[in-house]
Amino acid sequence: MHDIQATEHECGCPRTADLDGEGPAAAGRRRFLRGAGLVGAGVGTAGLGLLGAAPARAAGPGTAAGSEPTGGAGTAAKKPGKGKGNGRWQPDPDARQFTVVVLPDTQYLFDQDRIHPAPLEASVRYVLDGGVNREDGTDDNIVFLSHLGDVTENGLAVEYAAVTKVFGLLDDAGAAYGVLAGNHDVRSSTDDQRGSTPYLETFSKARAARTAGYRGSSPDGYNTCHVFRAAGRDWMVLSLDWRLSDAGFAWANSMIAANPKVPVILTTHDLAYADDSGRAELSDNGKRLWERLIDGNDQIFLTVNGHYWPPGRTVLKNRAGHDVHVHITNYQDRYYGGAAMIRAYRFDLDRDTVDVSTFSPWIQQIAAEERNTLAAQHAELTSDVDRFSLAIDFERRFAGFAPVPPRPARRASELLVRDTAAYWRFDGGGDGTAVAPQQVVKDLTGQGNDLLWQSAPGTPDGALGWSAEHHPDQPGHGSLQFRGTRSPVRGSYLQTVPTAPLNRETFERGFTVEAFFKLPADWDSAQSRWSALLSRWGMSSEAGRSGPGTDADEPVVTLSLSEAPALQWCVYPLNQTGASTCWGHQLPLDRWWHVAVVNDGKLSRMYVEGCEVARNPATPAVGLATLGRPWMLGGYAYAGVLDKVFHGYIGDVRIVRRALRVGEFMTA
Repeated sequence: MHDIQATEHECGCPRTADLDGEGPAAAGRRRFLRGAGLVGAGVGTAGLGLLGAAPARAAGPGTAAGSEPTGGAGTAAKKPGKGKGNGRWQPDPDARQFTVVVLPDTQYLFDQDRIHPAPLEASVRYVLDGGVNREDGTDDNIVFLSHLGDVTENGLAVEYAAVTKVFGLLDDAGAAYGVLAGNHDVRSSTDDQRGSTPYLETFSKARAARTAGYRGSSPDGYNTCHVFRAAGRDWMVLSLDWRLSDAGFAWANSMIAANPKVPVILTTHDLAYADDSGRAELSDNGKRLWERLIDGNDQIFLTVNGHYWPPGRTVLKNRAGHDVHVHITNYQDRYYGGAAMIRAYRFDLDRDTVDVSTFSPWIQQIAAEERNTLAAQHAELTSDVDRFSLAIDFERRFAGFAPVPPRPARRASELLVRDTAAYWRFDGGGDGTAVAPQQVVKDLTGQGNDLLWQSAPGTPDGALGWSAEHHPDQPGHGSLQFRGTRSPVRGSYLQTVPTAPLNRETFERGFTVEAFFKLPADWDSAQSRWSALLSRWGMSSEAGRSGPGTDADEPVVTLSLSEAPALQWCVYPLNQTGASTCWGHQLPLDRWWHVAVVNDGKLSRMYVEGCEVARNPATPAVGLATLGRPWMLGGYAYAGVLDKVFHGYIGDVRIVRRALRVGEFMTA
């Protein structure tokens, strides 16, 4: 053990917990203890211990140096329960936000006669409580806890006797957790074939088998595999010994091979170290892990290890050319032996982001005004290697081993819900070919609301084309690509035939207007602002509207895009003298969107991707004004003249004569 660490110290600058020799790590620990006022301060029988003699209780006023922070661990004694009220482990397996917690080296808290379990107990209770925010009741949906090794200082039975009581809280709650052996847990430089140890007697295969999500252990018992359910899919955590044998590598590879579609988080004790800037690189053992396990298994996207300080991170490319995030987290060199600091990895699949934070639940539960100076500094760490966010496009990152099957196209008949007034889809043309001037796009309801090709004077050929692009939840797998401009007005669009029943429809009992669309990366506000996805010929003044805010020349109905670009539904209802407007939010370019405007006969609401937007009017808006003229798809008229043509893609469009629920939208 000492010879191995000496080699690593000489070749770089990783600092580890070699506390028995005279090397840099031992000296570093002594400097830390002196800096904290814990050496030569009359700590008596505690020796170099980080706490006083009463680890499970709060220290009283006037406690000598080396004791607990004022207001300490007495407040830790809370019942586990995930905020669910029954004390059982109950994370939400379907929520698209969840948290994996890692807990690095706790060895200084379990060091022979210096046994101080209170900080670890506080961290365990925090995990069992689901990371509940005491102020607003929200929780982090914690799904797994992984200890990164060096649970104890000397690997002695007396140390594990204290450790096992704390982990027993996890056992009692049926929690999902993994533990692995660090070099201090086994006091051996051999590999995972070392045989029985106090560590293995404590964290045995039988104990691991009782934890939630357990999938197996290596024959020697020093490596375990768990699979937890989160965001509606399975995720694996491999908890690997600090030194793998050939048999250990074979087992780890076999567990991944047996679960070929499951993303993997690899936890171990020694994999990477960092310099003082936080820049990480693989250790000698890390290089072995990379070459024999990580590089060739694309499922491994995140690795976390302890052992070294300072913390750090890097991103490596595996053999498949994909990112592997490599993180070191270890705080035993900090106040109170790290105070059982935890690191929370909060996955948010809606944002394709992992938010990472590092904090001590034990210190945080002490009232701020009662924390001593060092405790206050370590309640939460906020450097860029302790608090940061990872942008991961999970679908793309996992596509190589678990591609998301595209949603198949649906038959048009499935979309013809009761009271459907018109339904158009554009999956009948050849990808990249132009829409012919004589083209008729049929209304699939069979009610005669067919669309005809139209074009602004001077428009070049091919300004309107068929495309295979579509929203992933779109029923029809095709769209129209519009190439319109406003200065000068050029472009081709579609409009309903003069005899279409839709032209005269007033929708007094309500309506739902839905469309899929995409604004390309070259969308230019100067050329395309206020162009319309869908609009109706006829000016508001012609419809007799002259109330406040009325623009006499604008169309009676339009679903347009502002310069932001943001969606605007601007219409002239039957019961108002002026306009009624719903506004969306700014939309990023080059991605598909679904919009729905729903009116229940009184109020109109806009939904983007099934989510109601904020700027919906509270004033009743009944029906839609009409002059009996055609609707335009991709065209917009001002003062009775074609003013601009849409630039982008439009997919399926459906209009229904009643209000639909979100679950009835075309995306459902």
